[in-house]
Amino acid sequence: MTRLPTLEEIRRAPKVLLHDHLDGGLRPGTIIDLARDCGHTLPTYDPGELAAWFRDAADSGSLERYLETFSHTVGVMQTREGLVRVAAECAEDLADDGVMYAEVRYAPEQHTSRGLSLDQVVEAVLEGFRLGSAGPDGKPRIRVGTLLTAMRHQARSMEIAELAVRYRDLGVVGFDIAGAEAGYPPTRHLDAFEYLQRENAHFTIHAGEGFGLPSIWQAIQWCGADRLGHGVRIIDDITVPENGEAKLGRLAAYVRDKRIPLEMCPTSNLQTGAAPSIAEHPIGLLRRLHFRVTVNTDNRLMSDTSLSQEFAKLVDAFGYDWDDLQWFTVNAMKSAFIPFDERLALINGVIKPGYAQMKWHA
Repeated sequence: MTRLPTLEEIRRAPKVLLHDHLDGGLRPGTIIDLARDCGHTLPTYDPGELAAWFRDAADSGSLERYLETFSHTVGVMQTREGLVRVAAECAEDLADDGVMYAEVRYAPEQHTSRGLSLDQVVEAVLEGFRLGSAGPDGKPRIRVGTLLTAMRHQARSMEIAELAVRYRDLGVVGFDIAGAEAGYPPTRHLDAFEYLQRENAHFTIHAGEGFGLPSIWQAIQWCGADRLGHGVRIIDDITVPENGEAKLGRLAAYVRDKRIPLEMCPTSNLQTGAAPSIAEHPIGLLRRLHFRVTVNTDNRLMSDTSLSQEFAKLVDAFGYDWDDLQWFTVNAMKSAFIPFDERLALINGVIKPGYAQMKWHA
C-alpha cells in the first residue's frame, strides 16, 4: 500500500489557493500592534489568547456569528501602513506554506473609515502583495492576484465592480460578493454582474454556503458567475441511494457538465454549520463524481488553518494520495482568473513536475 502524504510533505508541494479572505488571515501579533496604534479595543492583547479567541468565536456553527469576528480584523485595517503590512504578511505566510499561486479577496469599502479612498485601499493592498511576494533574492516566491469584494447587504457593488475593472491590469484579477446570504440574493447586484460581463471581466459569487440551491441557481443562471464561492449546498441536488449510483438533479448536473469550479473550504464549512465533519463533508462525494472541486482556506485566522492543513485533513478523512492532491491543485489552477497560457505554464512547469517529485520521494 502506498504511504499517504504527511503534513510536512504537503507543505513542500506546490499549491493553488482561490478562496482566501485578506481580513480573515491576519497574524494575531499584527492585530495587536495595529490595534495599539489606532486605539482599537481587543478581547485580549496576548497573541496566543487572541488566536484562541478568534478560533472559538468562529467555531459556533453560525455563519452570522462567524462573520462577527471580522469587526476586529477590519477594525485595524484602516490605514495605508496597516493594509500594506497585512497584505505583505499574507503573501509571506502563503508562500511559507508552499502556495505558489493565490487569489486573495477583500472588500475595499470596509477599509475607508479613517479617510482612505477606494483607490488608495486597492493600491495599498497591491503594494503589500508586491513586497510580500519577493524572496530574499528579489525573485517572487508566490504570485498573488486580488479579488475585490462587494458586501451583499450594501449597495456599492457597481462602484466596486468598476474599481475591479479599473485595476485589472495592475493585479486585480476579479470580483466577488460576500456576506450573509439569507435575505441578500445575488440578483440584488445584477447590474454589477451585467457590467462585468460586458467588460469581459471575471467574477465569483459566494453561494450555497449559508443558503441553499436557490442561491447557487441565481449566481449561475441570473448573474453568470464563473465560479462558486463554497457551493457546498449543491449536495442538496444529489440523491445517493443505499445501493446504486448517485443521481444528479438538473442544477447539479449543469454545474458538473459546465465544469463550474467549486471553491470548497472544509474547516470553515464545519464552523458555519454547512457540514457536520470533514469525513461527512460533501467534498468526498463531489470529488468521486468529478465535479470541478478546489480546496481552500477561507479565513486562516478564524479557522486556525492553512492550505496544507486543509489537504492533510482530507488525506486523513478520505485516504487521498498524491494523485488526488494534484487533481485538486490542477483544478484550482485551471480555474484561476489569469490568462490561459499563464495557467498552462504553471500547470506544466511547476505543478506537475512538483507532484512528480513528491510521488517519486514517496
